[in-house]
Amino acid sequence: MRNINTNDVLLQTITRVVVIIILIFSVYLFLAGHNSPGGGFIGGLMTASALLLMYLVFDIKSIKKTLKINFEAVIGIGLIITIVTGFIGVFNGDAYLTQYFEYFQLPILGETELTTALPFDLGIYLVVVSIALTIILAIAEDDA
Repeated sequence: MRNINTNDVLLQTITRVVVIIILIFSVYLFLAGHNSPGGGFIGGLMTASALLLMYLVFDIKSIKKTLKINFEAVIGIGLIITIVTGFIGVFNGDAYLTQYFEYFQLPILGETELTTALPFDLGIYLVVVSIALTIILAIAEDDA
């Protein structure tokens, strides 16, 4: 059994670096999702794995003090974003989940494609991260 008071400086330092790398890759997968493989689901799983790594290396109580996220509420927010994005097509007389996109000239980014797939993926991303962490933390905190 592992001693909780052990000072794992090396493990914690490496974890901080690895978590940053995983989160950057997660953002890449999320943003690349509507044009190539990736999107909200795999980006959400990557983010959940990074946060899970933090929960494993540091104790759960200190991470909960730092993050203070109500994952159950975030599930609802993600579902609302996903459902509302799907109705954009219905409001325009098209089928549910019809994708729209347009190119805009943005000051710093130049010509940028904005699409309805991005907020849809954001909703999926939030739901996947929150459900994964809710389930894992519920199992981890179970005393039985």
